[in-house]
Amino acid sequence: MPFLACRVFKEPTIHHQLVEMEPSELSQADTLIKVDYSSINYKDALAASGRGAILKSFPLNAGIDLAGTVVESASDKFQAGDAVIVNGCGLGESFDGGLAQYAKVNSDYLMKQAAGYSARQAMIIGTAGFTAALAIHRMEVNGQTPDMGPIVVTGASGGVGSFAINLLSKKGYQTLALTSQASMHDYLKDLGASEVKTLDELELSDKPLAKSIYAGLIDNIGGQTLSKLMANIELWGNVACIGLAQSAQLNATVLPMILRGVSLLGVSSTNCPMPLRNQLWQQFGQEMPLPDFDKILSKEIALQEISPYFDELIDNQHRGRLIVNCQ
Repeated sequence: MPFLACRVFKEPTIHHQLVEMEPSELSQADTLIKVDYSSINYKDALAASGRGAILKSFPLNAGIDLAGTVVESASDKFQAGDAVIVNGCGLGESFDGGLAQYAKVNSDYLMKQAAGYSARQAMIIGTAGFTAALAIHRMEVNGQTPDMGPIVVTGASGGVGSFAINLLSKKGYQTLALTSQASMHDYLKDLGASEVKTLDELELSDKPLAKSIYAGLIDNIGGQTLSKLMANIELWGNVACIGLAQSAQLNATVLPMILRGVSLLGVSSTNCPMPLRNQLWQQFGQEMPLPDFDKILSKEIALQEISPYFDELIDNQHRGRLIVNCQ
């Protein structure tokens, strides 16, 4: 049963190829899945293009997300025909990933798909939407509420940022979408952003403790922007730290934490505990509203068309989400 996969090789340099494989060549695991949809995340693009050290071994199929149907399983928790989702947990990093027509995954990492959305919609959500939901969850567990004031979202036109804006808006929060691209203003407003600004328009202070303006922050870029925005967070606000598109460096002081009670919350979708991961996926359409799928979807492509999109995503040529129809 040969099938198509986007496989990443190490030699002569890290690169990807579309190859035909047999199920016996996949990473060993107890459940075989026919992959209906996957997606391209920033991490996938770094892995497949060789522009980031993502994969733990080679060769390996890329793709940290998948939604599909169980073909066979040695686990009594799943049976043939079950609709399942996998995101993170080492998929497409430590073992063969979802950018393929079939994948083998340990049943401990599988979640049954909720009835409220389709496999296609699950991959529009993907790791990006899940990460945004996890950030909001962490902030709300720590006391964040809409009446505290506006939440800033950096890197707002990317996958995580788009979902954060959309989900926060649906939950009643005011949001300030921060973007470097003037062309994204209408898109972000349509997702529900209360305001859209560039970094220059904010005129952020260099003071370690500046005027308190924002009730919270979901940050996708790190670096100097995160450092400066932390100094503007209101009393008992929360900062959810997700990405490093600008820089992995954080040159800040403890003053916002010790004088205003600001909390810096790390958000790691890859190794989120399975009970919480499953809880959040099941909550879409319930405690967590369903996103505006059609607004956030940038493009749907076939697995055979995937190659150019890795560099395009890294080079910021797409907003929102890119999903892949693997069949």
